[in-house]
Amino acid sequence: MSSEADEPVKTICPYCGVGCGIRVREGEERGEMSFMPWGDAPVNEGSVCIKGGAATQVVDHEDRLTEPLIKEDGEFREATWDEALSRVVDEMESIRERHGPDGMGFFGSSKTFNEENYLLQKLARRYGTNQIDNCTRMCHASTVWALRTSLGMGAMTNSMADLEDSADVLWIQGANPGEQHPIANSQYFRQAVLEGATVIQVDPHANKTTESFDIEGTERHMHLQLEPGTDIPLLNVVLKTILERHEEEPDAGWIDEEFVEERTKGFEDLKQTLADFDKEAAAEECGVPLEDIERAAEKYAMGTDAAIFTGMGMSQHTCGVDNVQNEINLALLTGNLGKPGAGVNPLRGQNNVQGTCDVGAMPNVLPGYQLVDDDEARESVEEVWGFEIPAEPGLTNVEISHAIGDTVHGLYVMGENPIMSEPDGNATEQRFREDLGFLVVQDIFMTETAELADVVLPATTWAERDGTVTNTDRRVQRMRGVHKVHENTRHDLDILSEVGTRLFDEGFDFDGPETVFEELREVCPIMHGMSYDALGEEGLHWPCYEPGDEGDPFLYEEEFETEDGLGRIEGVVHQEPKETPDEEYPLVLTTARLEEQYNTGTMSRRSPTLSRQQPENFVDVHPNDAERYGIEDGDEVRLRSRRGEITVRADVTEAIKEGVVWTTPHFAAASANRLTNDVLDERSKIPEYKAAAAEIEVEIESTGGASADD
Repeated sequence: MSSEADEPVKTICPYCGVGCGIRVREGEERGEMSFMPWGDAPVNEGSVCIKGGAATQVVDHEDRLTEPLIKEDGEFREATWDEALSRVVDEMESIRERHGPDGMGFFGSSKTFNEENYLLQKLARRYGTNQIDNCTRMCHASTVWALRTSLGMGAMTNSMADLEDSADVLWIQGANPGEQHPIANSQYFRQAVLEGATVIQVDPHANKTTESFDIEGTERHMHLQLEPGTDIPLLNVVLKTILERHEEEPDAGWIDEEFVEERTKGFEDLKQTLADFDKEAAAEECGVPLEDIERAAEKYAMGTDAAIFTGMGMSQHTCGVDNVQNEINLALLTGNLGKPGAGVNPLRGQNNVQGTCDVGAMPNVLPGYQLVDDDEARESVEEVWGFEIPAEPGLTNVEISHAIGDTVHGLYVMGENPIMSEPDGNATEQRFREDLGFLVVQDIFMTETAELADVVLPATTWAERDGTVTNTDRRVQRMRGVHKVHENTRHDLDILSEVGTRLFDEGFDFDGPETVFEELREVCPIMHGMSYDALGEEGLHWPCYEPGDEGDPFLYEEEFETEDGLGRIEGVVHQEPKETPDEEYPLVLTTARLEEQYNTGTMSRRSPTLSRQQPENFVDVHPNDAERYGIEDGDEVRLRSRRGEITVRADVTEAIKEGVVWTTPHFAAASANRLTNDVLDERSKIPEYKAAAAEIEVEIESTGGASADD
């Protein structure tokens, strides 16, 4: 904590996963905090986006939770901490006695720190269940699955710095860094293009990323605007083109034969999968000219160092694992792994979404991605913890939600808002409201989920406490608190420590986050070499196996972290979205995030700066669809799916393809997740947010573009 009120504290922006350094200065009044740039911050060198500059606005917001709350007869009343925590512990003990440990579910949070998520997952496992998960399940679970099983680590293979320095081709598919990671886009990706790199963008929606690479005097940007849900056929066209050209010109470098031979397995499976593949038919299905896809394939294959960036546009499908596997296939086929400026690089959406997974807040892995059903790994962690860990993976968060009222009767939610973040939000809310026996929510604001809780525990914000977070390229960085704003709030770590101690007497009494981090190091091999002192102001990339290691800016230089050290190539075939357009719902609904808002809007919707920029939700509609439906730009329209409806402003634009509508999940009054489908990828259990059948109709006569604030 800062000891001098006038001394700015160096910390990390609480919003996206880029991990930008900022400074926070405390004002004269208690709770008053202001943003200041950190000029030599390691990731961003002082630059911030609109969210980073507005981050301090929510710290002392009037909506802050300041006292523990207990619900009685449907109404909240203030309670003491002892009363609230006694109720939590009593309910958890009762649920375990009546329903067994799997009667509880635990939700971690990518908005909280490594130490807090580590302690929550330890608490769940001491309770006797592996039913601990976090919102990565909604964003990148399929990416983590594919990368971990095919390469060994569920994270970016490269660092942003080495990508800027070395990459000459950037393949960006299903990611929108211009909107969702603006500093990474401007500081690293756009800079690489200005210095000569080529960028190939694959996305159904023209967006800020598209605009950012429209650089005068260059023709190094291609946008392949495909139909939603056709990523596999498009990549299969790319792969087939490379295979064909290699046959025609075996010495031209289309395929890195030596790399494929020495460092991969599965090449013959890929060839067999694509043997009868019809490129022309696939290109037509994608809605992209075949010659454009072939030209993109050539640009990637002929690049010296080609990097793939992937995002939720790839992962949030029932075929999400296969989508990402095909990106891995492309990188392995061309030898674009294990070196600077290359790899497969998922761009993480939230400030600590990478770290929350790294420390084991998932139902199938322990800290450091050690599988819970691996006896040796489990026993090594048990040796430190002093208790047995369940050997079977638990339910994921969406599965936990589906099991409410059946096998799940209680939930412990830290810093997460599943009513807003889960698909089919209406059904999710109904289950929470009607079928859940007990719900405790630990948060900074009265979220849509907290409103349904039996006990609400008021936590402190990112600016009031210390800990570590891990950014999108595996850099573990320290966050430093300034000062606690409200006297009777508590740090997440302190709350979990007391709950654990009340439940189990020992194993949860820690003297601050650094002591938790020291235990985390003992059970997490990829972070074992780190310490708070070693992290300093620069941070360290994992893996960092031994003290003194400087961390790895890129992975797999010599071998992959698989059982045999080989990368897995695996041919995949197209799967349609589980719900496709029909007469009743003739449009494809797809969703994405905005630069000016964040996740479920818990923080960003309370920021005056961000709310002025984007005060309400909207839907993008193609001009041909608008004409067919009689919609004018600015009309209020009703957007419907089989799961619900929302009322939003229509923006008529050619940024979206005909037959597709595009909206966002940030706004509680009209969230896209009231409409999205809760079907899951069979392996990663991620929901299919990116494709659902929808219909649209005019709600009110044209407003002429007037906003709700006029």
